[in-house]
Amino acid sequence: MASGIGIGAALSFLVLLVVGTYAAAASIVGGSAPGAGAIGLTKGAVPAKYQPLVEKWGNLCPAINPALLAAQLYSESGWNPRAVSPADARGIAQFIPGTWAGHGIDGDGDGDRDIWDPNDAIPSAASYDCELAKDVKGVPGDPTKNMLAAYNAGAYAVIKYQGVPPYSETQGYVKAITTLAQSFARPVGRVAPSQQAAGAIYFAQKQLGKPYLWGGNGTADQGGRFDCSGLTKAAYETVGIDLPRVANDQYNAGPHPSRSELLPGDLVFFSDDLTNSREIRHVGLYVGGGYMINAPYTGAVVRFDRIDTPDYFGATRVTKDGAQALPSRPADGNSP
Repeated sequence: MASGIGIGAALSFLVLLVVGTYAAAASIVGGSAPGAGAIGLTKGAVPAKYQPLVEKWGNLCPAINPALLAAQLYSESGWNPRAVSPADARGIAQFIPGTWAGHGIDGDGDGDRDIWDPNDAIPSAASYDCELAKDVKGVPGDPTKNMLAAYNAGAYAVIKYQGVPPYSETQGYVKAITTLAQSFARPVGRVAPSQQAAGAIYFAQKQLGKPYLWGGNGTADQGGRFDCSGLTKAAYETVGIDLPRVANDQYNAGPHPSRSELLPGDLVFFSDDLTNSREIRHVGLYVGGGYMINAPYTGAVVRFDRIDTPDYFGATRVTKDGAQALPSRPADGNSP
C-alpha cells in the first residue's frame, strides 16, 4: 500500500473528504435503474476459470441469468469444486448423489457425468434450475422466485400455494439468492449510496493510530487492535450490519460501484489476482478523495492510504440485505 498520511491532521482531513464527497452524492443517485436485457457479471466476482461456464449456462432459460447462477454456486460451495456438506452434497454445485443421478448432465460432452467436475456440475445446476422453472411455469408470480422456491421446497409446494410457499426457510432462501445475485451482476446505471456509511466511517476514524494485529477484532484482550477485515467488520457492526470476517467474503455484501462512483463508506478491495474475488487479500473503508482508512499490515497502524494502486480490485457498497444474504461458512484463510 502507499504510505499513510499523518494522524495529527486526520480529523480535519476526514471532514473535508466526507463533506466534499457527499456533496456530489445526489448526482450519483439519479442514474437509470437496471433495464431489461442480458445481465453481465461484474469484474472478478466469478473466478476467471469458471466465468465462461457461468455466462454460457446462466442464459439457458429465461428464469435464470449468469448473476443468479453465480449467486447459487457461491452460496452452495464458495466456488470450491471439492466441497462436501454434512448431508453429502458434493462439488461446486453441491448435488446430493441421488439428485445428481436424475439431473446431472454431461456438460462438456466428454462422455461422462462427473459430480466433481465443474464443467459438468455448473451446466447441471443451470439445467436443474430450468427443469424446476418448467415444472412451475403455470404458477402466477415471478418465475425466478418460483423456481428458487421449487429448488428449496419442491415444485409441489410452489404449485400448492400458487407461488412462494409460506415457509420461512424457503422465503429466506429466495430473498438471499436474489439479493446475493446483485453482488455478481454488473451494475446498469448508478448504485444507491449507503445510508449507514457515516456511522461506519466515524467508528473507523476513532481507530486511527492503533497498531495492526493479525486476526484482530478490536476486543479488550487484543488491546482494541484490528486487522484489515476486522476493522471493516467492526465499523459496520456499529450501524447494525454484520459482515463476514474475511475480506473476500465481504466483497459480496452488496453491489459494486465503479471507481468513478465511489462514495464514503464503500469497502475497497485489493488483490494480486484481479480476475478472482476469492483471492482478495486486503480491504479498507473509503472516505473520499482517493483515500481509505485501513489496517494495512504488521508493524503499521490504522491510517489513511491512497486506493489507486496496481492491486486495486474493486469496491462494494454494503447493504444490510446484502450482508444478510451471505452464506455462513468457516474462514478460508485467503485473506485477513
